[in-house]
Amino acid sequence: MSRTGASGPVPLSDFVTRCSVAVGLALIGAGATAPAAAQDTVVVRGLRFEGNHAIDNYTLSIAIGTTNSSWFARSPLVRWLGLGEKRFFDPVEFRRDVLRLILFYRQSGFMDVTVDTLVRRGAHDVRLTFKIHEGPPTVVTRMDVTGLDSIAVPAKDILVDLPLREGKPFNRFLFQASADSIIGRLRNRGYPGAEVFRNYNVDRDARVAQVSLNVEAGRRAVFGTARVEGATKVDTTFIRQLLSSRKGQRFSQQDLFQSQRKLYQTELFRLATVTIDSSRYQVDSSAVPVEVEVAEGPPHRIRSSVGFATNDCFRTGAGWTSRNLFGTGRLFDLSARVSKVGVGTPFGFGLENSLCKGLADDTIGSSKANYNVTGLIRQPRFFTPQVTGSFSLYAERRSEFAIYRREEVGVSLVLLRETARRIPIALGYRLSFGGTSASAGTFCAFFNACSPDDATRLREKRLLGVLTAGVSWPRQNNPLDASRGHIYSFDVSHSSRFTGSARLQTFTRLSGDAAWYRTLSTSGAVLSWHLRAGTIFAPKVSLDSASGNFIPPEQRFYAGGPNDVRGYDLNELGPVVYVLTRDSLSHQDTLDLQSGKLRPRFSPTGGNTLAVGQVELRVPAPIWGNRLKIAFFVDAGTLYERGKTNLSPVQLRITPGMGLRISTPLGPARLDVGYNGYDQPPGALYLQKSDGTLTLLQTDFVQRRSSRFSYHISFGQPF
Repeated sequence: MSRTGASGPVPLSDFVTRCSVAVGLALIGAGATAPAAAQDTVVVRGLRFEGNHAIDNYTLSIAIGTTNSSWFARSPLVRWLGLGEKRFFDPVEFRRDVLRLILFYRQSGFMDVTVDTLVRRGAHDVRLTFKIHEGPPTVVTRMDVTGLDSIAVPAKDILVDLPLREGKPFNRFLFQASADSIIGRLRNRGYPGAEVFRNYNVDRDARVAQVSLNVEAGRRAVFGTARVEGATKVDTTFIRQLLSSRKGQRFSQQDLFQSQRKLYQTELFRLATVTIDSSRYQVDSSAVPVEVEVAEGPPHRIRSSVGFATNDCFRTGAGWTSRNLFGTGRLFDLSARVSKVGVGTPFGFGLENSLCKGLADDTIGSSKANYNVTGLIRQPRFFTPQVTGSFSLYAERRSEFAIYRREEVGVSLVLLRETARRIPIALGYRLSFGGTSASAGTFCAFFNACSPDDATRLREKRLLGVLTAGVSWPRQNNPLDASRGHIYSFDVSHSSRFTGSARLQTFTRLSGDAAWYRTLSTSGAVLSWHLRAGTIFAPKVSLDSASGNFIPPEQRFYAGGPNDVRGYDLNELGPVVYVLTRDSLSHQDTLDLQSGKLRPRFSPTGGNTLAVGQVELRVPAPIWGNRLKIAFFVDAGTLYERGKTNLSPVQLRITPGMGLRISTPLGPARLDVGYNGYDQPPGALYLQKSDGTLTLLQTDFVQRRSSRFSYHISFGQPF
C-alpha cells in the first residue's frame, strides 16, 4: 500500500485516514465551546506518559489540553496546606487528548501508534496516565531536492542542516520546515520569487517514505528603486539612505528586515515597514522595487525621574530629546542627573543619620553629590546604514561606594555596528580631563605612595584618553527576566600616550561575561549560570618616593554585592586596607583592636585580576506562582592584585543564599540573602594622623564580620 503527495492519486484507505484526521481536528477545535463535566470538582494530582521514546514528556504535555497541578497541590506532604495552583479534570477534554496524541504522533511519522489511558480516580482527585505504544516509524529512505542546478549559489549552502533528513522518521512538521528553510535561504541570496513544491510517497506496509522538494528559484534580482510613503517632516532622501536594501544591491529578504529595524532604531517613527512593492513588482524582472511605509512619531520628548537607592540615597534626573535635529534625522539629547541627594554636599540634609545610614561611613564616595550633564548627537547613518555614530560632551562627578570619587569633563565618540547575525560591535574613544580622589591607604598599600605629597600628586587632574572595543552576542528571550538563551560579551580598553593619556593613566583592561538560561519544566523553573573574568595590565611608573604598576582606582575591578558574590556587601570582596584615624595608638586601643571593640574603617582597593562564577535556580513560589519566585544560588569569586600576592593573596570565596523575585513592570524586584562564613579579607592596617601621614601597623590585619548574612534589595536579575 502506498501514499502519494497532493500531485498524485489518493487511495481509498488514505482518504479514510484523512477524513478521520479532519473529524479529529474538528472535535479538537470544538473543545473550546463544549461543556466539561465535573470540571470544578476533581483535581488533577498526577499526569504521566509511559512508552514514549521518540517524543519527550514536555513536548507531549504541551500538545494536549489536560494539564497537571503544581507540585504544592500534588505532593501529599504539603498539599493539605491548600497552596499551589490546582488544575481540574475535564473528562471530555481528556478523551480528546487521546486523539491529539494520535494525530501528533502520526504527523511525526509514527502511523501505527496506539494510545491507551489509565485513570486512578478518588473522591476529589484523579491521576492520569497515557500509555503509548509508538510502533515502528515510517522512515525517509530517499530525499531528493531538484531545481538547484540553475542557481548561481552553491547548492550545499542551501541544503546544509535541513530539519528533515534521510534515515529519520517522516515528520510532516520537519518536512514543511525544510521547504521553508530552502525558501528563506534562496530569498536571502537574491531570489525573491523562490518557491518549493513538496511531494512524497509513503509505503505503509514497508513503513518507508520517499520525499522530494522541487525548487522553483525564479530569476535572480537586485533591489530597485524605493518608494517612501507617509513621511511629512523627515526627508525621504534621508530615509532611503538608512535602508540596507540599496538600489543595485543583490536582493536579500534579510536586508528588508534589517532596514525596517534601522528605521525603528532612529526613534523617528512609531510605525515602519519595508517590503517588496507588489504593485510594481514583476516576477520575471531583474529589479525588485521596494516600498517603505512610515508613520512619524512625536519630534520631541521630555522625561524626568526621581528615585531612591541604597548607595545613592535620593536621585533625580531630567532630559530633553529632539529626534529630527534641523530636519536632518539626527537625534539630539540633553540630559542631567544628580545623586547622593540628602548626604552629599551641597545637597547634604543629614539623611546619613536616618534614611541613608549605610552611607554615613563613606567619606569618599558620598561626601559630595554626584552629577552628570551630557549633550549627545546621534547620527543614525555613519557612512553606511549599518553603522550608527554618537558624539557627546559631558561633565560629571561619579563615585564608587567607599572607594573613589572622580570629577571630569570630556568628549566621546562611539561607533556601533550590528552584523547580519544581530551581533553588536562597538568602537569608542573618550578624552577627558579630571582627577580621582581615593583613600590614602589605597595609594600607600598598592603604589607605596604613603606620604601626603605623593597621594596629592596621584589625585591631580590629568588627561585620560581611552580607546575601547566591545562585542556582545545577546540571545536571551527576555532582557529583563530571561528564561532561555544566552548572552556573551567581551570588552577591551587601552590607555597610553598614543591615545592622549598622561603618564600615570596608562593601562590595558580586558573583561568578558557569559550567561546561560534554561527552562527546566512547564512550571516555570529556570536554571541560570554566569561567568565573569577580567585582567588589567599597567606599566611601571614612579614618583619621587614611590613606584609601581599604578592603575587608576576607577579602572580597577571590584566585586561583591547584589550582582556577583552576594555573600559580600558592595565592593567588599578582594583586597582592602584598614585605616585607623589616630595621632597615637594607646595600649587600650590595641586591646580594643584585638577584641573587635574598635573597628577601623576599611576601604576596598580593587584588584587587577577577577574571576566570578554564579549558579541560580528560580522556582515558582507556592502562592502567586506567576508573580513570585524563590531563588536558590551559589556564588563564587576571587579578586586579587597580580604581582602583589603578599598584600593580596589569591582566595576563592564561595557564598550560598536564597532570595525572592517579584514581577513588576520595571522587571523583577529582588531580595537576596547571602551567607558568608568568612571573616573580612586580610589587609594592611594603617594609622592615619591628623597631618595626613600614614604609619603601617600590621600587614595582615583581619576584622571579624559583624554578621554572617548580607542583604541586597534591587531591581532586575543579577545577570
